[in-house]
Amino acid sequence: MRITTFAAIYIGSYEISMKIFELSAKRKIREIDHIRHRIEIGKDAYAKGDIGSELTEELCDVLAEYVKIMDGYKVTAYKACASAAIRAAKNELFILDRIKRRTGLEVEVLSNSEHRFVSYESVAVRPEFDHMTAKSAAVVDVGGGSLQITIFKKGRAVTTQHLLLGTMRIYEKLSGIKDSVLHYEDLIKELVDKELERFKAIYLKDMKLEYLIMMGDYSTEITKKLEKNLDDVTIDAKKFAKYLNKMNRYNAAKIAEELSLSNEKDPLILPSVILYKRIAEELDADAIWVPGVNINDGIACDYALKHRVIATNHDFEEDILSASKYLAERYHGYTPHIDALTEMSVQIFDAMKKVHGMGKRERLLLQVAAILHDCGKYVSLVNGPECSYDIIMASEIIGLTHLEREIVASTVKYNTYPLDDYEELADKVDEESYMIIAKLSAILKVSNAMDRSHKQKFKNVKVTQRDKQLIITIEAGDDILLEKGLFAAKADAFERVFSIKPIIREKRTL
Repeated sequence: MRITTFAAIYIGSYEISMKIFELSAKRKIREIDHIRHRIEIGKDAYAKGDIGSELTEELCDVLAEYVKIMDGYKVTAYKACASAAIRAAKNELFILDRIKRRTGLEVEVLSNSEHRFVSYESVAVRPEFDHMTAKSAAVVDVGGGSLQITIFKKGRAVTTQHLLLGTMRIYEKLSGIKDSVLHYEDLIKELVDKELERFKAIYLKDMKLEYLIMMGDYSTEITKKLEKNLDDVTIDAKKFAKYLNKMNRYNAAKIAEELSLSNEKDPLILPSVILYKRIAEELDADAIWVPGVNINDGIACDYALKHRVIATNHDFEEDILSASKYLAERYHGYTPHIDALTEMSVQIFDAMKKVHGMGKRERLLLQVAAILHDCGKYVSLVNGPECSYDIIMASEIIGLTHLEREIVASTVKYNTYPLDDYEELADKVDEESYMIIAKLSAILKVSNAMDRSHKQKFKNVKVTQRDKQLIITIEAGDDILLEKGLFAAKADAFERVFSIKPIIREKRTL
């Protein structure tokens, strides 16, 4: 049995953590050790805009010690990640270079999309997850800089929303006035309620949640105090909120004593307790599940899945497609046209595998682009492409990275507009991503031209690629003069990218 000793390092807003795991097909993911060091990087990053030299040196000292621990465990693979605090610092590149020079560690700064998905993976692979989301559930991931909520209904991802309500961010925002008020906890509640009430009004107005799946610091300690029977996966949501309400007027030291925490001076304890309480009350689920995982578990899970050490029955691609369809519905996309366009795009993609050289992931991005290609028309019929781009870039789609969302948004934009030169997009994408945008938008252009009237005139469509031609054979019961007339311009753009000329061959039907 092959066992990999893996280290997952995470540089967060207020601590650096490392977990050592054993990864194997038989034992799956087994935690061996968990090391944490308190360091408030977010305090500098969010308040000052950069991270000072003293904190940078302390960060490097801690990571150097982590490297020694890794050596002691004979770690064979590692991944070091950083998120919001490092990403928010203007001196990010200098910090990453300093870490590499001092410790040898390569640190990957995750976008919010990547960070949340990695955490989500560690929960979604659990057998309880699909059971809960088959009904209705919200996954709430609370971090130092922000929190993210993903809603599931009947097993399908509905929406993912990012809220700037992280525990460190709340603490920093109120730090200047907390000592001048009698009840600091009331300020936190007021700040939190504004965002949660808005979220609930927009995304949960016609929906009752059965389960609340919660991740974040101190959530495990709270549930352990509440639920003594470890065989019970969930706890009653009202019981959870009632228990936290009891601590509403406690100071940090009293809460730390109640929860048996080692760090009684942690200023984030009170914001965490109030945030969890208000989430439980506002989202109003029947039961709460705290799986007891964090970003380190997610990093290990992501590595194990990508290297096929473990397998899962959960369909992460279906999450992406489902969330995209709900987003299209929200902006009144015309489903028959979207379905026809998606099917046509996929047929062209599959027929040209040897020509375009793209893989399964790019095929998925093409499907998402087809689903969302008209969402901007809800905002403006004239400026639909720009509005579509803005909507996609502003929408978290669980499972897509920030770069992938950029590829999808640009594919949608250049479905209508001529493709800009690479120099115009170099600040957003690299050359490889630019080529993917060029190829996907060319395919989408031709596919969209085939249903320009939005009447789905074609049936029994077959696509084959022969020599320098892409032959699209169709049966059309209606007149297709409009489609033929507009096809030529789209075909030219397609030929420019692939050096393949698409042509329509029509079979008339009575």
